[in-house]
Amino acid sequence: MEVVKNNNNNEQLEKYMKEVKENMTKNEGKEETEDSDFCEEITMCLDSYIADVDSNPAHTTIIFTLKEEPGALAQTLQVFKQRNVNLTHIESRPSKVHVGCYEFMVEFAQDSDPDTLEAIIRMFRRRAEIAGLQAPRVQDYNSQIKQNKESVPWFPMKISDIDQFANRVLSYGAELDSDHPGFTDPTYRARRKYFADIAANYRHGEKIPRVEYTAEEIGTWRTIYNELINLYPIHACREFNYIFPLLQQNCGYAPDRIPQLQDVSDFLKDCTGFTLRPVAGLLSSRDFLAGLAFRVFHSTQYIRHSSKPHYTPEPDICHELLGHCPLFADPDFAQFSQEFGLASLGASDEMVEKLATLYWFTVEFGICIQNGAKKAYGAGLLSSFGELEYSLSGQPELAAFNPTETCQTKYPITSYQPKYFVAESFADAKNKLAAWSTSIPRQFQVNYNPYTQRIEMLDNESAANKLVRDVKSQVSKLEEALRKLDKEKAKTK
Repeated sequence: MEVVKNNNNNEQLEKYMKEVKENMTKNEGKEETEDSDFCEEITMCLDSYIADVDSNPAHTTIIFTLKEEPGALAQTLQVFKQRNVNLTHIESRPSKVHVGCYEFMVEFAQDSDPDTLEAIIRMFRRRAEIAGLQAPRVQDYNSQIKQNKESVPWFPMKISDIDQFANRVLSYGAELDSDHPGFTDPTYRARRKYFADIAANYRHGEKIPRVEYTAEEIGTWRTIYNELINLYPIHACREFNYIFPLLQQNCGYAPDRIPQLQDVSDFLKDCTGFTLRPVAGLLSSRDFLAGLAFRVFHSTQYIRHSSKPHYTPEPDICHELLGHCPLFADPDFAQFSQEFGLASLGASDEMVEKLATLYWFTVEFGICIQNGAKKAYGAGLLSSFGELEYSLSGQPELAAFNPTETCQTKYPITSYQPKYFVAESFADAKNKLAAWSTSIPRQFQVNYNPYTQRIEMLDNESAANKLVRDVKSQVSKLEEALRKLDKEKAKTK
């Protein structure tokens, strides 16, 4: 068993572990304690469960809160020993929510029996309900067993946690399928490995390495860029056309220059707090959406193969910089995008799939109405001159954006969409998504704190009251600002 001590609490943890060893020694050879007896012993010390944890993708982890009293941890750990469940990691820290309590994280070994783990979780839950305590939640990221019904899929709690999954690409990256346009081109494959290595070595807080693109790569960019900029004034939404010239001025968007991700990231951060992070290829829907919760967009840095500048089987830098990035500088669109990420945290696989479908028909292929005309705001449209014209040609089916209907709609990946969904505005789409998100069966709500760049769990009264105080403070400032504006207006009359 590996024990990682909290630096601020070494002495306290050592005391707890000494108690554990003493109690386990005393109980050697004794018969297994019944569930009811064990629960009676820990009723007064088992208080709540939280979900702030760095998770190993092959393990199940739970975090529980214990009151500071002799034997509390030893009594709790006995249940694992009695059921032959091996623990591979233990951590502790003072609770920020409950005064006089400590939070303990225990990680189960990869070969732990799923049925035994579920029995332990049910037992904790049952006793928590009897005692009127908060029901337990479990961080379960074990791909080898069926997800526990009582578990919550692991999700990042702080922005640096993204380092844990940013390299879990599903396809392509440094490796290409046989049908990829660049599969038989050794120079292109070597180039893709170069970009994949940049993404693999990147860590949160670092500057994105600057890349010197080749003449061939710039030629591919130029072909796509020149064709699209002629269509933007006609078919792109108002917000896109307002921001695109700013990218030309501040980030070097030009036919003969591929912008650097770091320059674009800095610009977006100044506008809405969004940042870019290099990625080697496609991420899972869950991992990609989780990044959006922190206003982090995973962006590829490579470009499609020059033999087919009008086609790419995967997102490339043309898709990212021409399709996605401009609208991340718009406050309403940035908030809309972040809502997808926040809604995905801790959601079931089924709900994440529905969110990914909604993302596809909005952020990727969305259309909105402006001044009575239909305009494109989806990145898949804004980075493809062929589909941009097709989507607004009157040929495909257009339907009003309704999350309940949209999330059930099937879609092709390698051809033009037969159906597009039209939103009244970004704000309207955001409000509909927020309303639909309330149907996600989640035992908690989350809030993003932009100052600490952490996810705050609104799963207890203390956390909820803190948010209420913060909101009241903001409302008070707003009311004062309105009063001052009214006074200024009165002076001018």
